[in-house]
Amino acid sequence: MSQNSVICNARAKGFENLLSEILLFATDQATHDLATMMGITSIYIDSVFSEMPEDAAGHYLDKNFRKMMIAKVYCIHMVSMLGYDILFQDVDVVWYQNPLTWFHNTSNPHYDFDMYFQDDGNHGLFYAPYSANTGFYYVRNNERTQHFFNSFLMIGDRVIASGSHQIPLISLLSEYASLYGLRVKTWERNQIEFPGGYNFHQRKHKNFMKDLMSGGTGSAKDTYIFHMSWTNSKSNKIKFLQQMGEWYLEDTCVEGWGWDDWSVDKLKGKNCCAAAPVVTCHYRDKPSKIPCKDSPPIDKGARSWW
Repeated sequence: MSQNSVICNARAKGFENLLSEILLFATDQATHDLATMMGITSIYIDSVFSEMPEDAAGHYLDKNFRKMMIAKVYCIHMVSMLGYDILFQDVDVVWYQNPLTWFHNTSNPHYDFDMYFQDDGNHGLFYAPYSANTGFYYVRNNERTQHFFNSFLMIGDRVIASGSHQIPLISLLSEYASLYGLRVKTWERNQIEFPGGYNFHQRKHKNFMKDLMSGGTGSAKDTYIFHMSWTNSKSNKIKFLQQMGEWYLEDTCVEGWGWDDWSVDKLKGKNCCAAAPVVTCHYRDKPSKIPCKDSPPIDKGARSWW
């Protein structure tokens, strides 16, 4: 149901008109049906995605995670070959402003790049040199980027072998930048326009996160999106978004339902989108819109974020 929370979040913030521009690649029939019911253009190609898991990954790099990373290769390649610019995002991204205005602004000093990525925050050697996060990125369609994604499809086995979408993509970025002049921009990880999990989990960004959650009138006034990356599981992503005040899905559409209960028939007539965010405390040691001092820590012995 995460994709439906993103839809509700967008509607609550006045992005209703932009929802018609979204193309969702569903990896199972139930997700496709639910997204369609919510008014989103969704594609489910059984011959391509039939082997994809219905359950969320239990943790980073597990079997389900690896298969879903392959799905990210397929969907980008298909859109690229059709000749379109691409703004790709996972469903753990929320919008504060329309990010397309940043990419389409010809006076932007960073306009003249082929691809733009968030900094993952992890600067280990296996992510060098770009440390590109592949949960939110923008691609200008041209011969270089089409050739890039065609090559990436051809080396898709590296995604399975490494368990990662990022590692083989970053290695290919380096090759294409060197051999073909591919122009790649990775935003600095402290840049406030496109923050992510690195900012969420680092206490040095406490003032920024407080401003972001209170409406962004100070340090976060120029923020376009927030990506809940750097987070271990879907369960924690949802809890952290609830603490941030970025969860707009009514409890009546969530509580007590297992995967077998997700159906269009069960959701018909339900108003799943909340007018105001559903703020819930879970962990005292993580950023929260309201003080969560009485909640347990997620990290043993950690002090309150407030």
